[in-house]
Amino acid sequence: MTTVVAQGTFDVLHPGHVHYLEAAAAMGTELHVIVARRENVTHKEPPILSNRQRRDMVAALKPVDEARIGHAEDFFVPIREIDPDVIALGYDQHHDEEQLAAALDEAGIDCAVERASGREEVRDDELLSTGRIVERICDERCD
Repeated sequence: MTTVVAQGTFDVLHPGHVHYLEAAAAMGTELHVIVARRENVTHKEPPILSNRQRRDMVAALKPVDEARIGHAEDFFVPIREIDPDVIALGYDQHHDEEQLAAALDEAGIDCAVERASGREEVRDDELLSTGRIVERICDERCD
């Protein structure tokens, strides 16, 4: 069995999230997803939806075997608990593969780091960013 971990904010689910999780699931036989806690999201605007709601939405997706909310203080706690063979990064996630691999090694966690591909076919009407979805809602619904 090959265990894969994917992680992210997953605020407003969109086709890019589904592609990422399908690609991550294809890297192994079991996919665990760690949903970032709202209070730990510092690289972009914090999520609109609650931790629980985002976890529940991700858990409902077909490729996902298990979803959990990340640890409040230590990124590595759930990774140690899951003990993955692979950590799958989204194609546009801000993490650097080499830096993450070095941090995992330093923490004594032995697993590969792979990056999922982007979607090959993106239709003109698709929004593959939560930020762009929020902007569109504001543009079309807010006065």
